[in-house]
Amino acid sequence: MVDKLINAYYTPGSPLHHILITHSKAVRDKALEICVRHPELNADTIFIAEAAMLHDIGIFMTHAPGIQCVGDKPYICHGYLGRELLELEGFPKHALVCERHTGTGLTVETIISQNLPIPHRNMRPVSVEEEIICFADKFFSKSRELTTPKTISQIRKTLAKHGTEGLLLFDIWCERFL
Repeated sequence: MVDKLINAYYTPGSPLHHILITHSKAVRDKALEICVRHPELNADTIFIAEAAMLHDIGIFMTHAPGIQCVGDKPYICHGYLGRELLELEGFPKHALVCERHTGTGLTVETIISQNLPIPHRNMRPVSVEEEIICFADKFFSKSRELTTPKTISQIRKTLAKHGTEGLLLFDIWCERFL
């Protein structure tokens, strides 16, 4: 199901397909490692494996030439665009992961105060599966070395640029998931 969905929107063998697949596999593997270390979370590992592979499916609709994306929307839109795409494809639960993984998730207040070009609704992870995927995603870039994880310090520095709210949540996730 996952490969078929991705290949419907990304040409296998293309640079963008390679970036998406490599990044998504790294996020998936990190998320599944968390599940193994923390069985008490009772996370749905099948769902995590699928949703981690699909969390960035909306990037092709955005303009991010550095990672081969030639769409017309700002990159920040890839989450809600991915949600819309997966809802149309009949995967509403996976769709929510797309929308809720940006940063540590976005509140309506943040969206409005930063004048972000995305719908005004809560885009924070809700389920433990969404939180795990969002957390795992912070460790991997799509624009630099795709499989080398960022350090906690590097992630914190990036998150700090966007305020303390996301940084505080990331620190909570570090205690919970590492």
